[in-house]
Amino acid sequence: MSKKEKIVPITSGSTEKEQSKTINKSITEKQQKSNLQATENLKNLEQGVLETITMEELYDTVYPPKAAVVDKLIYNGTYLFVGAPKIGKSFLMAQLGYHVSIGLPLWDYQVNQGEVLYLALEDDYSRLQKRLSKMFGMESTSNFYFATKSKSLNEGLENQLTNFITEHTKTKLIIIDTLQKIREVGGDRYSYSSDYDIVTKLKQFSDKHNICILVVHHTRKLQSEDSFEMISGTNGLLGASDGAFIMQKKRRTDNIATLDIVGHDQQDQKLTIEFDREHCIWKFKKAETELWKEPVDEVLEMIAKFMENQKEWRGSATELLNCLPQINMQPNKLTKKLNICVEKLYADYQITYKSSRGHDGRMIYLEKFEDEYVDSDSCDDKI
Repeated sequence: MSKKEKIVPITSGSTEKEQSKTINKSITEKQQKSNLQATENLKNLEQGVLETITMEELYDTVYPPKAAVVDKLIYNGTYLFVGAPKIGKSFLMAQLGYHVSIGLPLWDYQVNQGEVLYLALEDDYSRLQKRLSKMFGMESTSNFYFATKSKSLNEGLENQLTNFITEHTKTKLIIIDTLQKIREVGGDRYSYSSDYDIVTKLKQFSDKHNICILVVHHTRKLQSEDSFEMISGTNGLLGASDGAFIMQKKRRTDNIATLDIVGHDQQDQKLTIEFDREHCIWKFKKAETELWKEPVDEVLEMIAKFMENQKEWRGSATELLNCLPQINMQPNKLTKKLNICVEKLYADYQITYKSSRGHDGRMIYLEKFEDEYVDSDSCDDKI
C-alpha cells in the first residue's frame, strides 16, 4: 500500500445547505475511492495475497466519515428495522422515506435529501396510495419510488437494485419491507451462516454504492431483557449489519412505542415515539438516553480560534505550530491528529482540512465556511 496521503477534496459554498452538500459530495467521492480499493483488496485476497496496513499508514490517512441519511440516527450502510407484526413499522418506513426524499427534518434530526426506493413487498399500490394520502395529504414528491414486487436476493435482486441506482443517481435510501420476501430459498435458510450471508450481501451492495439499505424484519415471540435478542433468526443478522432499530409496544393497541437504536459507528439510543392515529404519522416524545458529548479538544479549539478572522490558510505543520505557540506538539504528530480529527473539525467548527505532499514537503490546507470573514495572512493576535 502506498503511503501517499488520501485527502478529502475541498470546494467552497455560500450557504449552510450548499456547504453540507459540498461536504457530502466530497465524502461520497472519497468513499467511492475507498470502495474501489476494497474491491481490489478482495481480488488480491482471492488470489492468496493478505493485504495489510501499518499503524503508521493508518494515521497518515484521512478516512471519510460515514454520510448520514438522518443525522445521529442512520448512516450509509445496512441496518435492520425490527418489530412485531402490525405495530406501525410500515407507517414509520413511509414517513422516513418521505422525509428523506424531500429533505424535511425527521422530528429533531436533520435529514440529507436524496431519492428513495421503498420495496413494499407486503403491500399493493392501492394500499400504498391510501396510506400515503392519509399521512401526507396531497403533498407528493417525485423523489420517492415504490415497488411491490422484486426478485429474491439469489434470483436477481442485486441487478434490479443496480439498474435502479444507475438510472437514479441521487439515490440515498432503499427500504426493503420485509427481509422474508427477499430471502434465498434453501434448506439452510435459518442458520447463522445463512443469516450472516444475506445481510453481508446487502451490506456489500450498500457500501459499494454509498447508500443506506434499511431492512424491515420481525421480532420473535419469546421475550427477552435484551431487546436485540428478540430479533427473529440468529445473531448472524445483527452481527453482519451496521446497526439496528428495535420497535416495541407494551400492548399492540398502544399509541406509544420505544425505539432502541444501536450501530457500529454511533451511540446507542432509546427514543419514545407516539402514533398520531388521525394523520397516521409517528411523533417524537422524548429521548430516554442523552447522547454523550466528547470533551473539548484543546488543539482543535486553538485552530478554530486561529481561523476566526480568515477564510483559509495554507502552510506546513511547522508553520501552523509557529502561529499557535500554545500547542506543544511535534509537526508530524499535529498532521496525524488532523488526519484523524477531520470529521470533528468540520462538524464542530465548520473547518475543512486536507494535507498533501509536494515539492515543498507536506502542506496543510484549512478552509472555514463562513458568510463573513476578514482576510488575514498574519499569525498575530489569533489566540
